[in-house]
Amino acid sequence: MQHDGMREMIRGLAWDLGLPLVTYYGLHAAGAPDTTALLAGTVGAALRMAWVAVRSRTISPFSMVMAAVFGVGLLFTVLTGDPRFLIIKHSAMAGAVGLAFLVSARYGGRPLTLAAQQSFMPGKAGELAEAYATEPAVRRGHRLASLVWGGGLLTEALIRVALVCVLPIEVMVGVSTALTVLTFAALIGWNARFLATRRPAPVPA
Repeated sequence: MQHDGMREMIRGLAWDLGLPLVTYYGLHAAGAPDTTALLAGTVGAALRMAWVAVRSRTISPFSMVMAAVFGVGLLFTVLTGDPRFLIIKHSAMAGAVGLAFLVSARYGGRPLTLAAQQSFMPGKAGELAEAYATEPAVRRGHRLASLVWGGGLLTEALIRVALVCVLPIEVMVGVSTALTVLTFAALIGWNARFLATRRPAPVPA
């Protein structure tokens, strides 16, 4: 992804992670039970996702996956009364997106990194598609990036599932968010370094 796309992704990620976290700990501090606080944070995140879809007048594959995971997490929490399902849904989401990255890298005609880049940079969508279609190095780069992002997100998902089984809810909410931040920081850092190594060397004066 180019730097403009990265900035847009980071901004969206900050909202998606920060809103549920602040809502949960705010309500938890006010005495609300874990299930209520987590449900409120999840509903807040879902409402923001809907607002973004209405504002952009588009529903991306990412949004559809997130909506499905939100719905499943809410359903299982309501049926079982166990708030851990609202944390595990983040692993379900990360796992689903990670698998999508890997499948698109191996079998898809358009790796998911390209689709994500185009969604964050709609004004350059045609230019990006043309570069992918005509430049073998660009195609190899997108496939490699899709493999790295897919593997990283699957690893995050598995670690969260293991931790949610042993940590208290009030601790796991913060740990889950920190895990996502660290994972994306590592992946974005790798992406930036990868892009830097692919830039042509400056021509001597």
